[in-house]
Amino acid sequence: MELKQFKALWGMEGTYAEQVARASEAGYAGVEAPAPAAAQAEEFAALLDKYRLGYIAQVFADGAADFGEQVKAAAGFKPLKIVSHSARDCMTEAEQDRFFAAALETEARYGIPIGHETHRHRAMFTPWTTARLLNKFPELRITADFSHWTNVCESHLDDQKENLAIAIARAIHIHGRIGYPEGPQVPHPGAPEYRSELELFLGWWKDILARQAAEGAAFATFSSEFGPPGYMHTLPFTQAPVADLWEVNRWMSDRMQERFASWKL
Repeated sequence: MELKQFKALWGMEGTYAEQVARASEAGYAGVEAPAPAAAQAEEFAALLDKYRLGYIAQVFADGAADFGEQVKAAAGFKPLKIVSHSARDCMTEAEQDRFFAAALETEARYGIPIGHETHRHRAMFTPWTTARLLNKFPELRITADFSHWTNVCESHLDDQKENLAIAIARAIHIHGRIGYPEGPQVPHPGAPEYRSELELFLGWWKDILARQAAEGAAFATFSSEFGPPGYMHTLPFTQAPVADLWEVNRWMSDRMQERFASWKL
């Protein structure tokens, strides 16, 4: 099985042309980002074609109608997969169920795999809310971003092994960001003080990829997704970021590639 690394455009500076060119030059297999506005759609599609890059689209929807419209727009760029920030944490279970039932109908209509992200603010903001939805809807798949769960649960999820196993079994894409009990993003994944978190997340990701390999997948997808200030720590008063965003994501991508090679899945 091959590991395809995607470059998240979140936090990158410059035009689409500059961002996509830099991702290509760095050896990424594709880019991950929301679908561009109509005025930039033709340029974006041409850039993907020029550099022969794959595309993973992102959508952000509180309601089923908005979800359907965004998936339709994203489908025009022929994405390999779609990552969705889906529904809301404050919805009732019945409201969430209606959203995901409609989402599965939309997914079937367009034939593009959709991974609903395990994200704060969204329906899948905890391991147990996610497990409930995955048990209710066997066809539902996720984008695994467990950094949010370590933050929301304020723990290393030691008491969530059963719910984690369900999530791992249903993950189709990985967002490679390391969280810790007090936040969704460590200052730098290579910092020795966060070694335990790094190894914990690498273990979860290995389990996801091992499951995909056992199922005969030809490739898996991974996007290092450390974010800019707001997610990235900054210095008081100056708000200067404590690390370089490109370097942090490059470090995580390289480390994941090294580990993937050693796992021999």
